[in-house]
Amino acid sequence: MSKIMIVDDAAFMRMMIRENLKKTGFSDFVEAGNGDEAVALYMETHPDLILLDITMPVKDGLAALQEIRESDPNARVVMCSAMGQESMVIEAVKLGALDFIVKPFKPERLVQTVRNVLG
Repeated sequence: MSKIMIVDDAAFMRMMIRENLKKTGFSDFVEAGNGDEAVALYMETHPDLILLDITMPVKDGLAALQEIRESDPNARVVMCSAMGQESMVIEAVKLGALDFIVKPFKPERLVQTVRNVLG
């Protein structure tokens, strides 16, 4: 079973993502509340997929994405962004993000994106 890391500074958003993925059979999750935690947790757990929020305190998602991809060019990352962050999404794709989900997201879009990236 695939391990998924959920990174968002809002605990409620992490819970929503986790619960939506649990309903479709995913069960192995690790969570981080900011970019610094995400980088450290990635190095420790090497999840199969990272769902990474862009706007967070301490270290934002773009900086975390860049750091993770520098240490592991094969890291699979999907960015989560609020409406109106198109320029950041473009930057994230340039840095190696495989896809993005716009918040608020539809559960079907979340699940489909995760399945597509994990193959």
